[in-house]
Amino acid sequence: MQRSARLAEIVEIVRDGRLHLARDIADALDVSVRTIYRDIDTLVASGVPIDGERGIGYMLREPVFLPPMALSFAELEALSLGMAIVQEAADEEMQAAARGVMDKVGEHASNRRHAPKSWGFGVYAFESAQKGFKHMPLLRRAIRERLKLQISYRSLAEKTSSRVIRPLQTEYWGRVWTVSAWCELRGGFRAFRIDRIETCTATGTKFQPEAGKTIQDYLDYVADQIDPTKHRT
Repeated sequence: MQRSARLAEIVEIVRDGRLHLARDIADALDVSVRTIYRDIDTLVASGVPIDGERGIGYMLREPVFLPPMALSFAELEALSLGMAIVQEAADEEMQAAARGVMDKVGEHASNRRHAPKSWGFGVYAFESAQKGFKHMPLLRRAIRERLKLQISYRSLAEKTSSRVIRPLQTEYWGRVWTVSAWCELRGGFRAFRIDRIETCTATGTKFQPEAGKTIQDYLDYVADQIDPTKHRT
């Protein structure tokens, strides 16, 4: 077993709230007690909140550290919706905890490594979140099947417009979901906040990839907004 995997196993063992002797941990992982002592020292030095001492035992106190994991967009959607409900309906302590969870998730969750900083993270109330989430199944289907969509969109300036879009991908920005698309009204790429889409219907028309309108063209466009010199020759 690699040391990184063993360290993760130690955290899993001591996180149940009970004291665990180094000898028992060593037996479980088939290593020496001295190795466990060194590993515990390493974990504590790296900030893992393990309490205890040699000869008495070890246990993990709060906060609990979760192992690295990959979440699908559907799982992020469910997490975001759940935290939005908690922030709207729970007591102040739970509301603060829900904000903390989404701040931490939003810090690390994105399907792009290079995102325009100005887009940042936003916060919306559960009522708005509910409006946005109802469009997600159709948006996901339209992206998979290349369906054109007719949307009624309310801008941040509270102006409503009707548009036909070619949805390319959805993005998560920490409590705010957007859909990146080719907008036929504007003749260019646009990112729409899903919670501000008032209506969303399939037009019954499919679109085929066209030069200048594909997801790769969109990613190149975003990269060019970040670094205008990147695609110049």
